[in-house]
Amino acid sequence: MSHPHGGSIIGELLAKQGVTCLYTLCGGHISPILVGAKAHGITVVDVRDEVTAAFAADAASRMTGVPGVAAVTAGPGVTNTITAVKNAQMAQQPLVIFGGATATILRGRGSLQDIDQMSTMATVTKWAARISKVGEIVPFVNKAFRIAKEGVPGPVFLEVPVDLLYPEGIVEEWYLKESGVEAMKGAVGQAAQLAMKGYLKRQFHMPHIPMPEFRRAVESVASDDEIAAVVKALAGAKQPALVIGSQAVVNLTPAQADALADAVRKLGLPTFLGGSARGLLGRTSDLQFRHKRSKALREADVVIVAGFPFDFRMGYGQKINKKAELISANLDKVALKKNRKPDQAVLAHPGQFLMAVADKVGSTPDWSRWFATLQEREDARDGEIAAKAKTEGPLVDPVHLFQRIEEKLDDDSILIVDGGDFVATGAYIVRPRKPLSWLDPGVFGTLGVGGGFAVGAASVRPKAEVWLFYGDGSSAYSLAEFDTYKRLGYAPIAVIGTDASWQQIARDQKTLLGDLVGTELLRTDYHDVAEGYGGKGILLTDPAKIDEVLDEAKKLAKAGTAVCINVHLAASDFREGSISI
Repeated sequence: MSHPHGGSIIGELLAKQGVTCLYTLCGGHISPILVGAKAHGITVVDVRDEVTAAFAADAASRMTGVPGVAAVTAGPGVTNTITAVKNAQMAQQPLVIFGGATATILRGRGSLQDIDQMSTMATVTKWAARISKVGEIVPFVNKAFRIAKEGVPGPVFLEVPVDLLYPEGIVEEWYLKESGVEAMKGAVGQAAQLAMKGYLKRQFHMPHIPMPEFRRAVESVASDDEIAAVVKALAGAKQPALVIGSQAVVNLTPAQADALADAVRKLGLPTFLGGSARGLLGRTSDLQFRHKRSKALREADVVIVAGFPFDFRMGYGQKINKKAELISANLDKVALKKNRKPDQAVLAHPGQFLMAVADKVGSTPDWSRWFATLQEREDARDGEIAAKAKTEGPLVDPVHLFQRIEEKLDDDSILIVDGGDFVATGAYIVRPRKPLSWLDPGVFGTLGVGGGFAVGAASVRPKAEVWLFYGDGSSAYSLAEFDTYKRLGYAPIAVIGTDASWQQIARDQKTLLGDLVGTELLRTDYHDVAEGYGGKGILLTDPAKIDEVLDEAKKLAKAGTAVCINVHLAASDFREGSISI
């Protein structure tokens, strides 16, 4: 296929990679990429902030197994993505970010939005590269996808100067006009014009060869000896435990995630799920435990940690029984041994590792007494949480609200969390129904992911019921994306827990320092803001109306209207002392 411009080349490459959606905020530097993507059957999803585009690409990556792609314009368009790109780097999610740039011939001369983007983006990506000629587009884009997926997955950045994207004839006119050469007279003018046209030809020269197939990313796999050692350890275990983190599902398609879930069921181990792995075993499972993980790990005699680093969420590895046989599988050779050295360190994709172990494991020992102990703790903690719920009052208790939401969720639902105290309360109660259906920011703890994650989720799973749980503080980062939902026909249900406070910080700041400075908000009419952007806003202050409001929201969402439920919360001490620093 002949290509009228560089943007069309990129569009074809994205289609070959399996990309279905391109996330963007328009800009003159990148317009041909948008047009080229659309021409090759890719849905162009335009949002209200470049950071949203990158967050949406992140969500699409997590849910499809294909690197998410965003294209943003030069200068502030690129810099606006930095928080989202860093979040993806920390969460080990593969993204490809295209950044527009000034024309190659004008770099460093003071043209519009011309800054050093490369040094900035290099700090938050696995690989940052500048395309300098049209002929480099194909190999650079293919390399970008490979690097994003292989090894420890992560974001990559490609800077694409504007003169490599537009048709050659248009670029020639721009060169002559913008450089001032066109106005030059005499022999000097003729020489300058010839030099300019020669430069242009070099930029656009592409050998007439077929577009090469991209080289697939190489996955790290466990050896037969490593698998055999794990099988042997499990055969002798009396109190085993399995912890599965986000990395176990990275790069997996929905079908592969289902295969991983089957493998975990075959292993039959008491299992704790974290991050994007939540939902792997469905809403309920006899194998899955959600509470008292630290206590279980202190008592276990064989512990497998698959795709979860020994960071603050795991007590830096020090809360795991020192006498246990510790097996860790991770794609990151540093994280594999950081803070706690395992007895078996397996450098491999954790999900593929678990599937390989399940394939080799035979009958397992009788762990029924151990399961009974863990289940007793699970039931006790669930009882404690249920006892915290207050069904009556002038305002809405967050525990009671999430209990009712948990009963209302569709089997095909996606849960997105963006906030602190309110959404962390919800994480104890709501249960994702299937694999690749839970989206949280990850270890970076970023606020502001909500709008972008909702856009990404709705775009790649259009039939799913999308729930977005916001704190009132975090909601203001991306409420403007209700405009995007309206324009593109997306219908998430946003639930904002309004307590007029940055409560996760405020509670302990008041206790420890005696001052609420900087933590107080208003009970703002967020529902009216969302309605102004084209959604349906609902104010919920009466706990007796929770079911009625949730049912109305679900009905509206199914009919194609995005909903914002602004819930005025009663004071709660459910998460007292939970500040993380």
